[in-house]
Amino acid sequence: MKVLVAEDDALIREGLVDLLEEEGYEVVAAADGAEAWARFEAEAPEFVCLDVMMPKLSGYDVCKRIRAVDARIPVVFISAKSEELDKVLGLELGADDFIMKPFGVREVIARIRAVSRRAFAVRSTAERFTIGDLEVLADELRARRGEAAIELSLRDVKLLRVFAENPGKVLDRDRLFDAGWGARYLPSSRTLDQHISQLRKRVELDPRSPRIIKTVHGVGYRYEP
Repeated sequence: MKVLVAEDDALIREGLVDLLEEEGYEVVAAADGAEAWARFEAEAPEFVCLDVMMPKLSGYDVCKRIRAVDARIPVVFISAKSEELDKVLGLELGADDFIMKPFGVREVIARIRAVSRRAFAVRSTAERFTIGDLEVLADELRARRGEAAIELSLRDVKLLRVFAENPGKVLDRDRLFDAGWGARYLPSSRTLDQHISQLRKRVELDPRSPRIIKTVHGVGYRYEP
């Protein structure tokens, strides 16, 4: 899923880009409202995060233009404007959520995932697959083991999908990076190993003795049904 992030504060913009890329999104960034609109037209993102107070065009103005051509694409405002009237105006313009600065990382991730689920639902292309004793609900960014729900990032889903599609096969690091990060990403073994370790904590009954994602030393990882 491609996300447009429009924010004139460079530190906040870079932080949001890093956060979303870590979740598994492809991110397009803009430093002002005019650039945001130009990149929206050129890049066709599937999700938009807009600061309200930006040079050239405000986030409200960008949202109006987006809604004039696409009524369904998710739009989230991220702003320091805290008055209730500002939130109401943003939602009346068709925004899906309004996140206040300063914000916590967990809050942003939770809200982004919630809006992503709504975006997937609009597509009416529910995708589910099984890996081990898990049912992965890709469009919901979660998995289920019995009645227990497990929250997943977009990247988690991408990695679990490539394992499920290749049962018994050893997947080397390049294949896993292509699946989870994209071919343009410069691979780092440490990055992959850390992510697999965190994913195991979520999906394995015993992460120290994994039954779904097994390590193949010196090569990569394997899903053994």
